[in-house]
Parts: sequence; structure tokens; C-alpha cells
Amino acid sequence: MTDSSDKPASLNADPWDALRRFTNARIALGRAGSSLPTAPLLAFNLSHAQARDAVHQPLDAGALHASLRAAGFDTLDAESAATDRDHYLRRPDLGRMLSKDSTTRLREYAGRDFDIVFVVADGLSAYAAARHAVPLLERMRSKLQGMRVGPVVVARQARVALGDGIGELLRARIVVMLIGERPGLSSPDSLGIYLTYEPRAGRSDAERNCISNVRPEGLPYDTAAFKLHYLLTEAVRLKLTGVKLKDDSDALLTASDRAALPPD
Repeated sequence: MTDSSDKPASLNADPWDALRRFTNARIALGRAGSSLPTAPLLAFNLSHAQARDAVHQPLDAGALHASLRAAGFDTLDAESAATDRDHYLRRPDLGRMLSKDSTTRLREYAGRDFDIVFVVADGLSAYAAARHAVPLLERMRSKLQGMRVGPVVVARQARVALGDGIGELLRARIVVMLIGERPGLSSPDSLGIYLTYEPRAGRSDAERNCISNVRPEGLPYDTAAFKLHYLLTEAVRLKLTGVKLKDDSDALLTASDRAALPPD
């Protein structure tokens, strides 16, 4: 009898190995009886725990303010009407409304017209805001020459629509919300970018544009900054955002930029 170790390597190779290189999806995990092998089962449990932690972990706003200021950005603080994480998760409507204290605080800046106001928000993943917002904003800095950029607002217990009220109070022409997206089992720290022209309370999702999955393992910072700058430029030119503003920036990317994009 010939030992299996004596077979050519090609006969022992797992044909799924080549495909695993292109995706973080859980494919061809194998089987141990009627269950998964121990290693992929433990990996799944770890990913599930990381996704749950991303949702429940509060944002360290103080540390984020410090990182932004160290990078040269002025900051303001805000929170939604959701008093804690539990209320935030159970009452999405409260996450779309500013608290009374935040409304009063932001009104002090009324009358200072800004072209752009950035809001960094926890959303459903504080990890994403803490890890990716500052590197992305640093790459945007040189692209905003000549624009009046307001202080970066750090918002807690925030949904996307909270940016509309913030932008309205600060009289911003465009508000850009950098917010933690709903975590997946392979992406607990995915950052989303939402931009809205002439923000005001009551804007619908059809009136804003989104760039998603911003993180080193997804859409790289440089590519995300390139796309955001393109959309900002077109929003100013067309005086709108949303379904009528198309992201045609891929046509302007270099071959190396396109190679860095995640697969559709």
C-alpha cells in the first residue's frame, strides 16, 4: 500500500485553496461528523463575538477628539437624543435627532457659513470611527484647498440622518458623515461615508450619496478620498447629491488604483 504522503502534492491539494485567496467568505470549511471542524468553528465564534462587540462598544470620544486635534483639526462634540447604547439600538429614531444640549452647543456656531462639515460618528461600529476616520481625513486635507471647512463634529449614538441636523445648524453647504457601518462576520470595522448637499432635518436617503466599506481590507483610504473628492466636486457643480449624482470616478482611476478596489 502506498502511503498518501508519497503522492504528488497536486493529488493532496485542496482545490478550494486557490479560491480562498480571493475572499474572506467562509467557503469549503470541511466537516467533522455532522458539524464543522474545530478550527473554523472557533474562527466563526471569534468573528461573531467581534461583530457583537463592535455594535455594543461605546465610542471613546475623548480619545478621538485628541487624535483629530493632534492631526490639526478643530473639533466639536455632539450626541443624539438616545441617552445610552441600549436606547440607541432599540430606538433608531432617537439616533437621528440631536440632544438639546448638542443643539444649544452647535447653535453657538450659527452664522459661520461652511462649505463642508465633517461628522465622525460611532454608528453601529465605534471601531470603524476610531480606526479609520483620522487617516481618511488626513488624506482629504490637501483636496479641500479653497473650501471653508468647519470643525469636525464627533457624534455619539448617531444614525446617518443626525448629520442633517448638524449640517443645518452649522449652515454647511455639504455635510459628510463618516460613520461605522453594520458589522459583518469578516468586517467589524467598516466605515461608511454619506454626503448630503444642503443638509436639513427631514432629508431622505435618496438625497445623499454613500461610499461604503472603507478600511484597509476593503476600500483603501486613498481610493475612498479620491471618490469622496470627486463626489464633493460634482455636488458643488450640480448643487445636489443623491440619486441624480452618479459616481463616475472609477473612469478616472489609474490601473493601480482600480487593482486596489475590492471585488464587486
